[in-house]
Amino acid sequence: MFCMMDAKDTLFSKKRSLNLRGRIISINMPMVMGIINVTPDSFYSRSRFMTEHQVLKHCEKIYSDGADIIDLGAYSSRPGADDISLEEEKRRLGPILESIRLRFPEAIISVDTFRSEVASMAVNDFEVDIINDIAGGDLDNKMFNTIATLKVPYILMHIKGTPQTMQQYSFYKNISNEIMQYFAEKVNILRQMGVADLILDPGFGFAKTIADNYNLLANLSKLQLFNLPILVGISRKSMIYKLLETKAEEALNGTTVINSLALLNGADIIRVHDVKEAVECVKLISEYKRHLPLNN
Repeated sequence: MFCMMDAKDTLFSKKRSLNLRGRIISINMPMVMGIINVTPDSFYSRSRFMTEHQVLKHCEKIYSDGADIIDLGAYSSRPGADDISLEEEKRRLGPILESIRLRFPEAIISVDTFRSEVASMAVNDFEVDIINDIAGGDLDNKMFNTIATLKVPYILMHIKGTPQTMQQYSFYKNISNEIMQYFAEKVNILRQMGVADLILDPGFGFAKTIADNYNLLANLSKLQLFNLPILVGISRKSMIYKLLETKAEEALNGTTVINSLALLNGADIIRVHDVKEAVECVKLISEYKRHLPLNN
């Protein structure tokens, strides 16, 4: 059972670095993760890139805009997305990863996958730095052992069900408490297996209603009790555009507002489609927080 601690006892011991295959990266300043989807059906059409040329061109753009991390995914996790085979996911990823690593040898690359075999290929064959698992190990019982063997940072996300079924499971007695318990159990397992670098992602939009998402956002700071980096991925999601009665293509302003709130509530990494605007958001919020009274 997870034992709640006073936030004052944990605030100054929060992990502020990641070990990326021997390279220690500081996260004293919030980081921006730029999304690249090698898929034909991700929910935001402008994030889809299916050719090597398109991906490399977009990598150049997001790096020039100030991204700290590239997050590459080949399996769409939008609600009701089509399932694809392991072989298809590897086929989409392999050549693109090879091209990115050749063009950007110093890039911090994250691969968005819930499959342990894809994670192994990405790290062993293409020197990927981070594995981003939307399923928290629940869709592949080999994932935790694989991460422990690979010794790379692991993004542990909360979800119920699968991308195909998750909207059937958006019911909670107390969403914040349930997610805290979920992370407490999984972090304990991973720690016992020797996984040193963990990042927590509460999974905005995954098996959650609009109200659930805003409840989670309002209580995001509770996750700081784990002393681990917190990742927030809300870019252009339905919690923004449905509430505003618009579309994902028109949700940039709303995304910036919600990213600002997430940063104020303890987010260390924001995962976004629009890197330039996110970098500006981080800079402004960081300067604001620098001027807060010490007792805030």
